[in-house]
Amino acid sequence: MKTLKLSSILLSALLLVGCNGDTEKTDTEGQVIDLNQELGLDEGNLQNQQPPENGQPQPPVDGQQPPVNTVEEPLDNSESNTEPVSDVSQSSELDITNAILSNRSTNCADYVKHYISNVQDIQNETKFDGSLNIEVENGKCKFTANNIPNHDFNDFAASFASAVSAQNISVEMTSIPTLTGQTTQLDLGVDNAILLNGVKIDILPAACYNVGDEKIGCNDISTPWRFDPMSPLADFGTDSHNAHTQPDGSYHYHGSPKALFDTAGQAVSPVIGFAADGFPIYGTYIEENGQIRAVKPSYKLKDGSRVEISGANPGGTYDGTYRDDYEFVNGLGDLDECNGMSVDGNYGYYVTDGFPYVMACYKGTIDDSFKKQGGDTGGQQPQNGQQPPEQRQ
Repeated sequence: MKTLKLSSILLSALLLVGCNGDTEKTDTEGQVIDLNQELGLDEGNLQNQQPPENGQPQPPVDGQQPPVNTVEEPLDNSESNTEPVSDVSQSSELDITNAILSNRSTNCADYVKHYISNVQDIQNETKFDGSLNIEVENGKCKFTANNIPNHDFNDFAASFASAVSAQNISVEMTSIPTLTGQTTQLDLGVDNAILLNGVKIDILPAACYNVGDEKIGCNDISTPWRFDPMSPLADFGTDSHNAHTQPDGSYHYHGSPKALFDTAGQAVSPVIGFAADGFPIYGTYIEENGQIRAVKPSYKLKDGSRVEISGANPGGTYDGTYRDDYEFVNGLGDLDECNGMSVDGNYGYYVTDGFPYVMACYKGTIDDSFKKQGGDTGGQQPQNGQQPPEQRQ
């Protein structure tokens, strides 16, 4: 397996290397950041990921990585304090503009730092400064960000309904998540995750067949035939990073950010963010038998023609326009119904090329800070979640 490295030069200068770690390059394709070094983590304690034989999640085991209490020198995480502190690295900044990460620690406390970026709204030719601060308070990781990504956005593939604007984001999650033994479904009233560039993942659109203009206003989570924003057949105006804006200018992803990890498949993917339940989110690539490959989801398109659900039927065949076009088939791929798996006792979700793209449900307990105040839900807080397609009747 190839390991991507970053050398710290003169305290703050970053050496830009190619995604294969062999040659220097400019920042047009992104700098490679080894947060193991930048945050003082012991690389020997970060375990290679191998997919489990049966693809099923396993509960965390005793000795799961506890949070570290410093980022100044490498630590053996097994000997670190169990109560994280946040009195380190707050006086320094790390520029992650176009960065490719490499840290695979599953503990959000291992990412305590202030991150910045300088990017551009391409169509509007407007400069933005991104900011993300991660600290630990009372056993929780607190993410404070302005929701500006670490990469340029709104390219000429996009058609945003509103201009991107900086926001005030503050969310937190447990630093030691646990599997609850049951799944919690996605909800229009809850943001799904936040990435390590300070931008949220918000998978479900408020758009359904035959509701309003079919682009917004479908706030009843039980409504069938919700559009899939990632489908090329559903025009949601996303840019090349699978993101667009909400009415208030909040930039958010519906699928792979096409950033933060090597999308060419030349390296095992790092952790790129954390879900609302505290479990990590990895990029797309894993190592199996010495080979790097894309992880496989266990969802597929249903066969045949669409049938009526709750009195509604858009007709046609199951072509991926709607989320209800898909079904979960246990064991079809590497991942479970939530698009995650456990490796070496550590559960995590994965970015996938196919549906459900990041996650389809939660395996842990959602932190209340991820609940929306308005946004796509029109201020409503739905009481029931979006069921995986195969459970919809």
